[in-house]
Amino acid sequence: MNHELTIAFIGGGNMATALGAGLIGKRCGAHDVHVVDIEPAALTAWAEQGCTTATAADERLASRRVWVLAVKPQFMKEAVASLRPHLQPDTLVVSIAAGISAETLAQWLGSPGQPWTRLVRSMPNTPALIAAGATGLMAGSGVSETEKAQVEQLFKAVGEVVWVESDHDIDVVTSLSGSGPAYVFLFLEAMIAAAMEQGMEPATARKLALATVTGATQLAALSAEDLATLRERVTSKGGTTAAALGVFGDRDFSGIVRSAMLAAAGRAAELSREFS
Repeated sequence: MNHELTIAFIGGGNMATALGAGLIGKRCGAHDVHVVDIEPAALTAWAEQGCTTATAADERLASRRVWVLAVKPQFMKEAVASLRPHLQPDTLVVSIAAGISAETLAQWLGSPGQPWTRLVRSMPNTPALIAAGATGLMAGSGVSETEKAQVEQLFKAVGEVVWVESDHDIDVVTSLSGSGPAYVFLFLEAMIAAAMEQGMEPATARKLALATVTGATQLAALSAEDLATLRERVTSKGGTTAAALGVFGDRDFSGIVRSAMLAAAGRAAELSREFS
């Protein structure tokens, strides 16, 4: 991605703001960014940076080569209808809306019998707000390798990126990294609560829990050993960790996680059918 990138964010909320922070001044100038949001208050910070803004779609969209659809899913169909008159043959559309399939978006953006194939569907997650995200991407048949590289750089500005092949794969991404931060937060809440029940001060329990999860994930990322080996290195026969893992095993912790992720992926597929 270079300084010739011109981009429009349709929706100027948190995720668009995170992407903008990773781009402006690094891969494009503020004057290359146009933001559309029906709420004027959402546009203030963008305008202060030097971006152009609007509360409705207008002719300025035609000069922006990449459009990032960042509106809530329930408002997407209406938003796309307002955008279609400004689509150009070389417009690349990137969606970060959960629950709307690439197939559905292609139909909404295109014309009868001619779906819009210059489309990338993405599934980022909330740690992108601190440039520590994980994003799954899938490309339509009309997206070139050069454009895939541009989109990859866009999302690398806020974390890790993987490419997948289908809407089903994006549903799996949703169940893993899209919803995954909530699983981690729940686990942290449970660890902190259990420590507090044993008399530990809340602030101390939180500090230790956060450091433990952060350290464990960093060790896993940097180690050449697989996760099972790392787990075994912490676990002495008959020791404290073995006692804890025994409880997890008795309660089928792995099965619970599997069922939870299947439920998330299933719901993602249901939402796609509902919006279609």
